[in-house]
Amino acid sequence: MADDLTGGCSCGAVRYRLTQPPIFVHCCHCTWCQRETGSAFVINILIEADAVETVKGAPIPISTPTASGKPQSISRCPDCHVALWSTYGGSGPAIRFVRAGTLDNPSSAPPDIHIFTASKVSWVDLPEGATAVLEFYDYETTWPAESFARRAAARAGNASRETR
Repeated sequence: MADDLTGGCSCGAVRYRLTQPPIFVHCCHCTWCQRETGSAFVINILIEADAVETVKGAPIPISTPTASGKPQSISRCPDCHVALWSTYGGSGPAIRFVRAGTLDNPSSAPPDIHIFTASKVSWVDLPEGATAVLEFYDYETTWPAESFARRAAARAGNASRETR
C-alpha cells in the first residue's frame, strides 16, 4: 500500500508520500472544480496535513477564490505548475485535499462520495451504487467514526499550534 500512496507533479520536481490512509475521498463535480482542473470533476483525498510528507522539492501555495468566498490555497509545483493539493478556508490548514490524479497509482484512491452532482456534466455516469449527493453533506453523519475522529483531532491539534 505504501507504493500506492506516493505521488508528484508531471516534471518530477516535487514528490510526496502519504503516511496515513485517506480520511475520506471526494469526487467533486462542482463547476468551480471543473473550471480549476479543466476536467469534468476532481478526486480529492482528504488527509491530515502532517500526513503529507514532501520528499522532493517544495510546492508553492497559490491563493484562489472559491464559491464560499473563503479562498483556497492550491500547492503547485514551481516548475510545471501541476496542482498537488489544496487547503480550504472552511476546513483550515490541518486538512489537505490531495489531488488523487497526482498519485503514482490514482486507482488506489477511489471516491467514497460524489459531491455537487447537481452540476455534474451530463455525459458522466456515476457508478451503480455510488454514494452521491446533489450538493454537500454533513461530515458527522456521512463519515465513518474513525474518519470523523481523525479530522477532529487534526483540527484540534492545529488550533492549539495557532494559539502558541
